[in-house]
Amino acid sequence: MPPDFARLPDFGRLFDRAVVVLAAPRSGSTLLFETLAEAPEVWTVGGESHRFIEGLPRLNPMSGRVESNRLDASHANGRIVQTLRQRFARFLRDRDGREFVHNQHIERLRFLEKTPKNGLRQPFLEQVFPGALYVFLLRDPRPNISSMMEAWRSGRWVTYPRLRGWQGPPWSLLLPPGWQQLNGRPLAEICAYQWASANRTIMDDLAQLPRERWLACDYDELTARTESAIARICVFAGLAMDQRLRERITSELPPSRYTQTAPDPDKWRRNEAEILPVTSPGHAFGVAETWQRCQGLLEPQ
Repeated sequence: MPPDFARLPDFGRLFDRAVVVLAAPRSGSTLLFETLAEAPEVWTVGGESHRFIEGLPRLNPMSGRVESNRLDASHANGRIVQTLRQRFARFLRDRDGREFVHNQHIERLRFLEKTPKNGLRQPFLEQVFPGALYVFLLRDPRPNISSMMEAWRSGRWVTYPRLRGWQGPPWSLLLPPGWQQLNGRPLAEICAYQWASANRTIMDDLAQLPRERWLACDYDELTARTESAIARICVFAGLAMDQRLRERITSELPPSRYTQTAPDPDKWRRNEAEILPVTSPGHAFGVAETWQRCQGLLEPQ
């Protein structure tokens, strides 16, 4: 039988320099996560952490206690931090599927976490995983917003089917502060607002941390120069590179589990007429200006 986690400690020391991927939705973060999860000492919960965090009513917008996915340090009281550590610990597994609950002699491990909503939660996660390292994945807003639009249209990424005060289609993907102003807006504008909100929030939050605790990586680098991109992340995070991981990154990466249609750099042009206006300089949501700021993070420091 699994242990009674309500009676176990909060596992504060277990999560040694957790590695957290921060990114806007549909930016390739699953591809990055699945690749880094092949590192020999990495542990994950097998996927995204929606149920662990939003399973707590105080952290779920559907409960009315928070208005969006934005969480900061004020939301992380001691009980919530302890509960979340226990929840994560219960489902930890390594790359071979071995579960932490059957290996409790382990005192410290390298935990990898990736959930797009975490782009709005870094100050909160810092309380749960003190000293975490952050990998910020950037993606050109045009294909990124196009992929988000397709996710909304597919109905496969609905996150809040009955969002109070929302009059549009069932809400999909992350819920940024100020979402109420999007009522009645075209889908391209909704997704542009989500993209800009996520990326600006990530940059603002990371700016409060020492520079050595975060790294920016571009989606195009990840897909076109996979070996060098993953090697750079492993050096930054102190993750080992063994033959199994090396073989994965020296051949074409397999599609991630959430790939909706085959990769194509020009796929976004199906939505070009809707996307170009919202990504133009001077648009109210500031997508172009945010992307320029993102690109500045990729320049040599």
